[in-house]
Amino acid sequence: MSGFADDDVALARHIAETAGELLLTLQRSGLFEGKALGKAGDATANAFIMAALRHNRPDDAILSEEEKDSEARLSASRVWIVDPLDGTREYGEARTDWAVHVALAVDGVAKIGAVALPGVPVTLCSGEPQPVPPAPARLRMLVSRTRPAREAVAVAEALDAELVPMGSAGAKAMAVLRGEADIYLHTGGQYEWDNCAPAAVAAAAGLHASRADGAPLVYNQRDTYLPDLLICRPELADRVLSEMARVSPA
Repeated sequence: MSGFADDDVALARHIAETAGELLLTLQRSGLFEGKALGKAGDATANAFIMAALRHNRPDDAILSEEEKDSEARLSASRVWIVDPLDGTREYGEARTDWAVHVALAVDGVAKIGAVALPGVPVTLCSGEPQPVPPAPARLRMLVSRTRPAREAVAVAEALDAELVPMGSAGAKAMAVLRGEADIYLHTGGQYEWDNCAPAAVAAAAGLHASRADGAPLVYNQRDTYLPDLLICRPELADRVLSEMARVSPA
């Protein structure tokens, strides 16, 4: 057993960072480009993360975007939920707004998370929460750079918030922690691996993290579809949820 036997946070961080280094090496190799690079990145990062978790946490279950799912995880208390490459398109385009997500859900709650942003580079994790910089005079809301959700745009208009387009879910969520934005509201469809690690890291830093209607985020479900997410400064949560209720279809 490695030196991470009793430290899930350190393990999550080390796996996320190492996967990120592998992805950067692959990206710089010149052997792939575009969609082929994204496909190779998904496969490479997933193979490493699965091997690392199986070696270091052989008794835990794993849910990965790039791995065939098994209902055996439903009876497990501890489930690692990972997205080996969040923002495959951005990675293939050699942008920086892509991420590696490694999270541990315990009894359905996102307890531990690490989100590596190798292109920056920085890694944020639940065990090392950092203070969130003060909000500016005008709020900033993160939205998809290719498919901004109608509800998010409407809420931003109601709050007179500036729209900030960005790639992966992990990059957007961590932008709130890093003081690059104030609200990340998503209603366009996600899965558990898209937001488990970001939610764990955000909650550890004192941010609000919930469904878009304020309901709690629950993980390790039979249906892994978890379509909406709100991560924001806690003092903004009530305003955002109120506007979200107003613009949402009845």
